[in-house]
Amino acid sequence: MKTILNVIWLVLSGLWLFLGYVLAGVILCVTIIGIPFGIAAFRIAVYALWPFGYTTVERRDAGAGSCVGNVLWLVLAGWWLALGHIVTGIALCVTIIGIPFGIANFKMVPLSLLPLGREIVPTDAPFASR
Repeated sequence: MKTILNVIWLVLSGLWLFLGYVLAGVILCVTIIGIPFGIAAFRIAVYALWPFGYTTVERRDAGAGSCVGNVLWLVLAGWWLALGHIVTGIALCVTIIGIPFGIANFKMVPLSLLPLGREIVPTDAPFASR
């Protein structure tokens, strides 16, 4: 079932989200200071491409740098991205068929708010050590 949902998601909105996050990641990687944020944007891009069957967990080895980076991300871009995912998720949940896709958008809100220090893992092993 998750494969069917992922294919429908890919065709309808996943490809556009993926391209947007990849473009943002490339722009962020132009400067040395933006490289960690660019890598986070690439991580979100992969998650936005194929969200069903995956979840995000906090990394235990993330330090103070990820906390400072998350504050910067939240102030500069995170709340805009989260607001976009919330509005899109509400719009998708209007129809019964769109509810799973709205939920997928809501799953991206925490990652778009605070992406540093998070890892994307399969849903069948969210606490497995890598």
